[in-house]
Amino acid sequence: MLTRWIRNVLKPGKRYTQNIEKSKQQASSEPINPSLTHTLSLLKLKLGQSSDFIIRDFSESSVHAGHLAVCYIEGLIDQNLLSDLMEGLITESVSTASFKLEENTAVSLIKRTIPSGNIQMIHSQNEIYQSILSGNAVIAIDGSTYALAVSIGGGVRRAIQEPSTQTVVRGPKEGFTEDISTNITLIRRKLRTPDLKFDSHIIGRYTQTKVMLAYIENVANPEVIQEITKRLQIIDTDSILESGYIEEFIQDEPLSLFPTMLNSERPDAVAGSLLDGQVAVLVDGTPFALIAPVTFFNFFQTAEDYYQRYDISTFLRALRVVSFLVSLLLPSLFIALTTFQQEMIPTTLLITLMAQREGTPFPALLEALMMELMFEVIREAGVRMPRVIGPAVSIVGALVIGQAAVQAGLVSGAMVIVVAFTAISNFVIPYFGMASAVRLLRFALMLLAGALGLFGILIGIIPLLVHLVSLKSFGVDYFVPYSPTFKSNMKDLIIRAPWWAMKTRPSEKTGHNQTRQAAHQYPASSDEIKNNDKSDTQK
Repeated sequence: MLTRWIRNVLKPGKRYTQNIEKSKQQASSEPINPSLTHTLSLLKLKLGQSSDFIIRDFSESSVHAGHLAVCYIEGLIDQNLLSDLMEGLITESVSTASFKLEENTAVSLIKRTIPSGNIQMIHSQNEIYQSILSGNAVIAIDGSTYALAVSIGGGVRRAIQEPSTQTVVRGPKEGFTEDISTNITLIRRKLRTPDLKFDSHIIGRYTQTKVMLAYIENVANPEVIQEITKRLQIIDTDSILESGYIEEFIQDEPLSLFPTMLNSERPDAVAGSLLDGQVAVLVDGTPFALIAPVTFFNFFQTAEDYYQRYDISTFLRALRVVSFLVSLLLPSLFIALTTFQQEMIPTTLLITLMAQREGTPFPALLEALMMELMFEVIREAGVRMPRVIGPAVSIVGALVIGQAAVQAGLVSGAMVIVVAFTAISNFVIPYFGMASAVRLLRFALMLLAGALGLFGILIGIIPLLVHLVSLKSFGVDYFVPYSPTFKSNMKDLIIRAPWWAMKTRPSEKTGHNQTRQAAHQYPASSDEIKNNDKSDTQK
């Protein structure tokens, strides 16, 4: 209730949204001056102080009857495509008569001179700035109230590589890059259907970041598409440098520790989500795409689950859920049992634990907090240090510090085992956002266990479950299909049914088209194959 109230308070009002739209329209409504000299003067005033901004003026060219200029940023364009464009403008003689005949210089240039196929006609001064800074070459024409934006973007880009955060044993080895055009191409290679749609948005006053909303028409829920589009349109900020910016702006329950959007750098994972009726948000400049709506159980599923046998996938999913519970509850349970509910521990094990704790000067809660904080410091140091020495420092640091702490009598050996197993279980959770939420909640449960024992853990778990059940992700209940219950959607939850048994898509995420495959798709037995072969032979 508190988070919803704060979200309503922080949500932009109708007047604020109207002001944003009005300012955007005013900024983009300034027309292009017919004078080429005036247009170039404005460009030099805005961008001319930068050494990488180039203007090639063809006004004085004797071989070209038209008066025009080509403007571009040197590092954002492909030099080969630029050479072809320049060669076409210089060598192709466009006569004044042809201009008068067609009454449109732009039409003549598009039909006769410009080799590129992706050409856009722009009519405002602000669009000229955006096109140049987006990696296009802009052709400004004297006497015209329009200009041409020729797409010759290029420059240095990272090659397609295997994702570093979501590796698989079996499956595609390609991952998204920082270039949004490459990412769109990778998705289109997976989904060769005209129903795959990409809606473009430009967000960020200074960064002018391109944001694409991807979905499959008639499969995705139109209400979800409309809601995400509305939230993207009301974003008014200076910069969008990564998809995490977009996630914080549009997610449900921004004060909740649990993520309501999933991020992935795998094109196959995004394609699979789109086929399930979900929507993806691609942001230029980052390899991580956002996926919504999601449920709690989506964070324990990986793309590799669908590339191997269903029984192995089911076992691994169950293992991830158990690891989630271990990472969340194991330290607090150890503190509660050793401090308050000692009668619940077997006698032999209790004697061993008490013998280890006899020489330790600190209570179990303080021991656990010290070891957890120490491990968090070592983990963060391993991430921030150079990649060559980071893993070595993490492993050696944990071993040396843990062993030294036990020998010095500061902590017990059992506590070191509990903290180490808890940390390893946290690494089993596939998605970093969910793993980070567990890391924070673990400390709260440890404090409650140290104060009230098992009753303190229950005091923390019950509100946590209530919060999970009340969460929504773009209209979809976070704990579906258990709350509310959808029996048809349980075939792809913890238990992953065979592909031939999953005939429908998740009903809570899709629109009208919920059929995934024909109802008669099932594997044929060897006897059926033999009978079919005999009937074919007789025919």
